[in-house]
Amino acid sequence: MANPSLKTSLQAGDFILAPGVFDLISALIADRAGFPALYVTGYGTVASYLGLPDAGIATYRDMIERIAQIVKMTKTPVIADADTGYGGLLNVRHTVRGYEDAGVSAIQIEDQEFPKKCGHTPGRRVIRMEDMVRKIEVAVESRRSDDFLIIARTDARTTLGLDEAIRRGKAYHAAGADIVFVESPESEDEMRRIAESIDAPLFANMVNGGRTPILPAEKLKEIGFSVAIHPAIGFLAAGAALQKAYADLKDNGITSPEIDLYSFAEFNKLLGFEDVWDFERRYAEI
Repeated sequence: MANPSLKTSLQAGDFILAPGVFDLISALIADRAGFPALYVTGYGTVASYLGLPDAGIATYRDMIERIAQIVKMTKTPVIADADTGYGGLLNVRHTVRGYEDAGVSAIQIEDQEFPKKCGHTPGRRVIRMEDMVRKIEVAVESRRSDDFLIIARTDARTTLGLDEAIRRGKAYHAAGADIVFVESPESEDEMRRIAESIDAPLFANMVNGGRTPILPAEKLKEIGFSVAIHPAIGFLAAGAALQKAYADLKDNGITSPEIDLYSFAEFNKLLGFEDVWDFERRYAEI
């Protein structure tokens, strides 16, 4: 079931800063960093699992298996991307129940047409506002606990303008969404307009290299946002480190001293090898 601490923090007015995780290595490292939440990024999970773009290719089954394992192996509340709910209203009900059963604390559902696209890429199209309102109503009705939060995302800003995105954000909150996510505002002024216009907990997507300006947590809270995710930080950092390390090995035939590597001993601890070794000592054949 959902970790109630996420809702408690939200109600207390605490700012929730969540790094993006995309596999178990990134999740285990982020879990030990002391964040109030982790964000399972669809883009990063699809990339690490399939090596393909986040363009509606991954299925509910692809995602739930990986999300459930991340939740199982971490202690921090997990916010998880669920795309469009993977289909119509019945799919939304199935998705909400599956994510909640997996222990996710907040689910993000968006109003894009299927197949969806990554929020900071061009060509996104949205469904009718009324159809998304029904999805939110189904999502709220389908959850078993109020500790499981519904995040309603609109991608209307890029194709239909900020006014339409704000109109949708208001409607989605009225339909029961706990948190409103207006994707891809293109300036700090637009972010302030969103906060001034929508009386609900607000969600900011800080994508390195994306359409929205990257602002520090203190500034986002001052503007009026409650949650900020940095979905790309993990896989972009990993990609840069891997590219550098592999190129160094290719060029030199050995790892150079200046290449910064995670300690092998600490990595063994991260993965729980100490427990395996203790078990083997206790049950080793004599």
